Amino acid sequence: MSDDTIRLATIGRILRRRWRLLTVLAVVGALVGYGTSLLFPPRYTTSASVLLPGQWEERELLTQAEIATSSVVVDRAAATLRWPGVGGRELQDRVSAKAADGNIIRISGTADTPERAQRLSDQVAQQFVAFAARLAGDGTDPGSAAGPDALRKMVVQTSRRITDLAEAADPGQTVESVQARTELEKLRTALQDAVKKLDEADPATDKATMVVMGPASRPTGEAAPTRTQFIVGGAVLFLLLAVVGHLAAARVSRRLRTAPEIAAALGSALLGTVDVPGEGPGRRPKGRGPRARIRRLLGIDTRWDVPDPQPSGGEAGRRIRYRRVCARLRDRLPGSRRLLVVVPDGDEIARRAAGQLVSEAEADASPASSGRGYPVLRAVEVSVSRPLVPDRDTESGALVVLSAGSWTAGELAGIAEACADAGHEVVGVVVAGAVRGRPTPSAGPPADEAAPALAGRGHATGGSV
Repeated sequence: MSDDTIRLATIGRILRRRWRLLTVLAVVGALVGYGTSLLFPPRYTTSASVLLPGQWEERELLTQAEIATSSVVVDRAAATLRWPGVGGRELQDRVSAKAADGNIIRISGTADTPERAQRLSDQVAQQFVAFAARLAGDGTDPGSAAGPDALRKMVVQTSRRITDLAEAADPGQTVESVQARTELEKLRTALQDAVKKLDEADPATDKATMVVMGPASRPTGEAAPTRTQFIVGGAVLFLLLAVVGHLAAARVSRRLRTAPEIAAALGSALLGTVDVPGEGPGRRPKGRGPRARIRRLLGIDTRWDVPDPQPSGGEAGRRIRYRRVCARLRDRLPGSRRLLVVVPDGDEIARRAAGQLVSEAEADASPASSGRGYPVLRAVEVSVSRPLVPDRDTESGALVVLSAGSWTAGELAGIAEACADAGHEVVGVVVAGAVRGRPTPSAGPPADEAAPALAGRGHATGGSV
C-alpha cells in the first residue's frame, strides 16, 4: 500500500470493511455540525432592486454598486432604522450590492429575522436613490443646487424680463439706448444657447433618475449556511477525514508485504508460500474485555488493507505446496530432526498454515507413509510485543510461519532474537496467504482438524508434535 497508487478499489475496500466505524464517525460529525450551528444564529437574506434608466457602461454600474454599500448610505439607513446596538459599521457587513443585467443594482440585506432583512434592504435602497439624486443635483434640500427643470424655468423668466426691458427702453437713437438694446440682445442670445445646451445634456441628466422597483420580498428560508448544511457538512467532513486517515496510515505503514522482505528481516531463507482456505481476510481475533468488544462492534478488529483472497487452486494444489515446504526442510536438514514452528500470536492465517504443516509432517510418521523423512514439528504461538520462545529441548531449530502484510521488520527482528536467545536457529520462513474456497475431503487430515494443534501456546500437542 505504501508504494501503490490509490485506486477506487482501495476506497471501496475501506467502505466495505470499515462501514461501521465510518457510520459512527459520520454520526459524530453530524452532531458536531449541529453543535456548531447553535453558535451561529439563523440569518435571513432578501434583495431590493434599483433601476438605472438610460445608457450605462459596465464600470459605471460597478461604481454605483460601490456607492450603494458605502458608509454614507449605510449610516443613513442605520440612522433611519434605529435598531438598538446596531450602527452603520455593523450594518456594513450585512449589506451587499451587485450589478445585474438590465441596468439594475440589486441590494441585499441580511438580518436575524425575515422582517428586519426586508426593512434593511428597502431602507438601503431608498437611501441609495436619495444619495444618488443629491450627487446629480436633483435633491430637494434647500441648500442644494437647482435642478435642470428649475434652471430651465429661470432661463425662460429671464428671457421674458429681457424682452420687457428692451420694450421699455428709450426708443430714441441715442448712443446709450442703442448700446442698452444691444447688450440685452446679447444676453438673450446667451440664455438661448444655455437652454440649448441644457436640452442636449438632458439624456445624461436623466441617468440619475433612479427608481426602486418595489419593496423587497420577505424571505421564507434561512440564508446559507443553514443548520441542515452544518449537519450534513459535519458528517461528510468526518467521513472524508476517516477515509483519508485510513489511506495515510496505509501509506506510512511499515508492515512487510513481500516474502523476500520478510525472509530478510528474519535473517533466514524463504522455504515457500502456502495457501489457507478462508472466506475473508482472516478470522476475528478472540480478544476479551471492553476494548475488544468495542473493536468488534466498530469492525476494526480485522485488517482492512489486506487484499481480498484469491481463488483457490483446489485441495490438491494446496497440499502440494505444504509437501514442498516439508521437502525443502528435509533437504536443508538431512536426517530426521525436530523443529519448533513459531507463529506470531494473533496471526490466524499463519496459525492455520502451521497446523497444516504439522499435520503433513505427522502423516509421514504413520504406517501408511512412504517414509519421506520429514522433520518432526512442534508449533507454538509467540507474542510479538514481548516475544518469548521456549528453551531448546529436543528441537534443533525453528521454522517461522507468518502471513504477509501483518508485521514490521522490527517485530520480526524481535522474534528472530527471541529464537536465538532460546538457542534455536531460524532454519527457514514460510509465508501463508488466504484463498477463497473450502477444503475438500482428502487422504490426509483436513486443515480445520489440524488447527487445534496450536491451542496450547508454547506446549507440545499430539504424539510427535
